[in-house]
Amino acid sequence: MLPEWLSYQWFLPGTFKSFIWANPYYLYAILAVPFIYLLRGLITNRNREKLVLSTETAGANAIFYWLRYLIPLFFGLGLIFGIIALARPQRVLSVEEEIAEGIDIVLAIDISESMMTTDLEPNRLEVAKSVARSFIAKRENDRIGLVAFGGQALTLCPLTTDHAILDDYLQNLSAGLIQSQGTAIGNAIATCINRLRDSKGNSKVIILLSDGDNTAGTIGPETATELAKAFQIRIYSIALGRQNAQELDTRTLNEIAEDSKGSFFRAISEGSLAGVFGEIDLLEKQKFENIALRDVTDYYYIYLNWAVVFFLISFLLKNTALGNLLED
Repeated sequence: MLPEWLSYQWFLPGTFKSFIWANPYYLYAILAVPFIYLLRGLITNRNREKLVLSTETAGANAIFYWLRYLIPLFFGLGLIFGIIALARPQRVLSVEEEIAEGIDIVLAIDISESMMTTDLEPNRLEVAKSVARSFIAKRENDRIGLVAFGGQALTLCPLTTDHAILDDYLQNLSAGLIQSQGTAIGNAIATCINRLRDSKGNSKVIILLSDGDNTAGTIGPETATELAKAFQIRIYSIALGRQNAQELDTRTLNEIAEDSKGSFFRAISEGSLAGVFGEIDLLEKQKFENIALRDVTDYYYIYLNWAVVFFLISFLLKNTALGNLLED
């Protein structure tokens, strides 16, 4: 199999048009090559007029007359291809990749006894789990964690992109997981902050889903919200349940969202909760960035090889018996 460089295709105009040049200014030197030969020819002819005219043999062989130009021809080609090699012909394959910049999200879900209320079928907690799982399935590039809270808060899953594991934790979420009674909203926010504070992401979010006021815990919601603001974490709070089934105190959840530059939502059915998560999905858009990757291939060696070949041919023609015959 012939080497890659040993092909006539490297001489075609289309091949040269396909290149970009790392050092294009060297190509201007090609224009100097004909002038060098023109100057050399003028000097040589002047000398021959002085010394050769009187002894010129009539009827010299026309073939040898033209063959004597082979030596400068190959030497000139060697110069030209050496200059092309210096200009470094290249081909660039540009590929654009779309890079998604995910968001770090912690879901904080209330699992207190009141979440077993059946004003939403089968109960508030099951509705919350179902809609949260659908939300996670849409957020492919996000790191998502899970915190459950009742009378105290518990991290079930740290931030992860393994959404299958997260889905398993959500499926197994139940009201009996935390024995302490009450709703520790402040503790839940503080636990979420612990998961997010060391995050390098540009966007950090807590989605807090509860059906009541803060009634337990050692950290108040106001203190926890101030901490969230300090770490530039937005809180989206959702009050879940029908007003007429059990009186909901939404003031705390509303204030938490407002103070942290997030948003407060009311969800009175599975459909409306799905709508809330849909709104959050739109508010927390993933950022996509197109990155151009350049794969550069050099082809200078092709023309360097040809330059060497042409120089060698010129040298062999000049320094053999044939060379002496051609110069006579």
